[in-house]
Amino acid sequence: MIHGTFGRRTGAGLFALSLALAAAAPLAAKAEEAAKPREATIIVTGEGTAEVAPDMALIDLGVVKDAKTAREALDANNKAMAEILAALKEAGIEERDLQTSGFMINPQYQYPQSSTGENPPPVLTGFQVTNTVTLRVRDLAKLGEIMDKAVTLGANQGGGIRFTNDKPETAVSAARKKAVENAIAKAKELTEAAGVGLGRVLEISETSYRAEPMPMMRAMAKDFAEGGAVPLATGENSYAVTVNVTFALGK
Repeated sequence: MIHGTFGRRTGAGLFALSLALAAAAPLAAKAEEAAKPREATIIVTGEGTAEVAPDMALIDLGVVKDAKTAREALDANNKAMAEILAALKEAGIEERDLQTSGFMINPQYQYPQSSTGENPPPVLTGFQVTNTVTLRVRDLAKLGEIMDKAVTLGANQGGGIRFTNDKPETAVSAARKKAVENAIAKAKELTEAAGVGLGRVLEISETSYRAEPMPMMRAMAKDFAEGGAVPLATGENSYAVTVNVTFALGK
C-alpha cells in the first residue's frame, strides 16, 4: 500500500512539473522576443489624386404649393409633380433613377401685430405642401433640357446638382497608385536627409478616399446655352486617396 501510494504521488508530481514547464515555455519565448532589439522603421503618409469627367448627375427637384386647405394644396402639388415625373420619363429617365426624397405638409400662420403690447394668437392662413424627388441623369447631354422642362412644369424648389461617376474604380485605383508613389518619394527624401538607408515595406494601410468636385468649365455649358436650355458646367471629379506606409530602415 505504501509503495502504491508513493508511485501515484510521484506520477502526479511529474505530470504537474510537465504542465509547469509547458506553460513556462511560451513565456520564455516572449521574454526572448522582447529582449531582441526592435527593427527601426519610418512611417510616412502618401496622398494621390486622379481626375475624371463625371458621367452622371444627381438632382433634387421640388414642388411647393400653397392653398387655403391642405387638400387643395395637396391636389395642386400632386398635379404638378405627376406632370414633372411624366416628362422626366419621356426624356429617358428610368423608374430606378427616380426616388421621392421628401414630403411635407405645413400649416401657414400669420402673426398679427398688437399696439397694446399683447401677443395675439397666430392666425391660420393656409397650408403648404412640398414634394421633392431625387433623380439620376445618366445622359448629361440632356441635363439642361431636363432642368428647363421641370421648371416649366412647376418645379420651384431644390435644383441641387451633384456630379458623380457611376463607376469611379478606375480613377480611385489611379489615385491609390499615386498615393503609394508619393509615400515612397517622401520616405526616400527623409531617409536621405537623415543619412540612413530605406528598407523594405513592412505595412501599407489606406485611410480613406473621397471625391471632390473641381469647378472646371467644359464646352457642354456653351452647347446648353445655344440650345436655349439651362447652361451648366460639369467640371471634373477629383478622387483623393490617403495611405500610410511603414518602411524598415537600412544602415
